[in-house]
Amino acid sequence: MWVGVMKKRFIIVPFLFLLLAVAAYLLWPSNESRIKKLFNEGAKALERKDLDAVMSKVSYNYRDDYGLTYLSLKETLKREFANLSDISVEYELTKVQVKDNTATAELQVRISATRGTEAGYIMGDIKTPLPVKFTLEKEHTKWLIAKTEKVEGS
Repeated sequence: MWVGVMKKRFIIVPFLFLLLAVAAYLLWPSNESRIKKLFNEGAKALERKDLDAVMSKVSYNYRDDYGLTYLSLKETLKREFANLSDISVEYELTKVQVKDNTATAELQVRISATRGTEAGYIMGDIKTPLPVKFTLEKEHTKWLIAKTEKVEGS
């Protein structure tokens, strides 16, 4: 009887490991889906003016061609959030390229807001969204924005 139980275990245990491996593969989000989630959550955080949530999407190594770093970006957003209301973010993720621990994402962006009594677009406009390219770095299992730039030719 003991031999029969052992044979069943030798069959069941590897089958369970195989089942767990397949489930992990199917349920583990891809890099592209993680990047899409980052922008979705970031857009919602901008609309709520949730500075901590926005900055949680940005790498401490952030540096762009305009001279902004993580800290200066945070201070700029803090000032802007104090002056803006009714922020609305519209975007279309048009391209994602992942290579090892870096990625680029191109978006078409429109952001409207109210400043005092005036409402209008602060990025893009009603006819033409602003094309923006983001460079991302993978830190552990999390993608973070490391650089932002306007797409050439726009």
